[in-house]
Amino acid sequence: MATWSKASLIVAAIFLLGSASVAHGRSRRFIRSYDEPCKEMTLYFHDIIYDFSNSTSNSTSAVVAKPTALLQSMNTSVFGTMVVFNDPMTEGKALPPSLEETTVRAQGLYFYNKKQSPADAWFAFSIVFNSTAHRGTLNLMGADLVSETTRDFSVVGGTGDFFMARGVASVCGDAVEGFTYFRLQMDIKLYECYV
Repeated sequence: MATWSKASLIVAAIFLLGSASVAHGRSRRFIRSYDEPCKEMTLYFHDIIYDFSNSTSNSTSAVVAKPTALLQSMNTSVFGTMVVFNDPMTEGKALPPSLEETTVRAQGLYFYNKKQSPADAWFAFSIVFNSTAHRGTLNLMGADLVSETTRDFSVVGGTGDFFMARGVASVCGDAVEGFTYFRLQMDIKLYECYV
């Protein structure tokens, strides 16, 4: 059995640490700032809920779990409803002409977790980038307290161009059309970036 000398352990540790900083064939430099974000962007999240009256080709989300009969009898509205989505995200407010071919998408779920109205929701999703400008994902989660004008979701990680990103996405309702469509403005500020 071979024994390792201190020098060979140090060389192995340097090699492992150096290779850990290389992702996707390039080296990265870690930037952290609590005063100024290392990256900022504004995106619009478009959610079109399928409700049996609109076309399935236009819908980008669907209810996958409805409230139980007990909760419905208590008139608690949407408490317990879970929605899964694959929504287009845009840099401008307008819906893209082809919903399925957008280069930025939000994919995940939200569920209503408050019995009283207005119903708050909890979101967990990834923003998936697939363009020449950006590739990779940003992973977000947090409470959507609809009584608040602006809410914050935590950016808890990422991949590709957003490798291990951390930050905050400030969200505000930009347009609402009943329970079938809403648009959120998301101002994303990353405070930990690998560049």
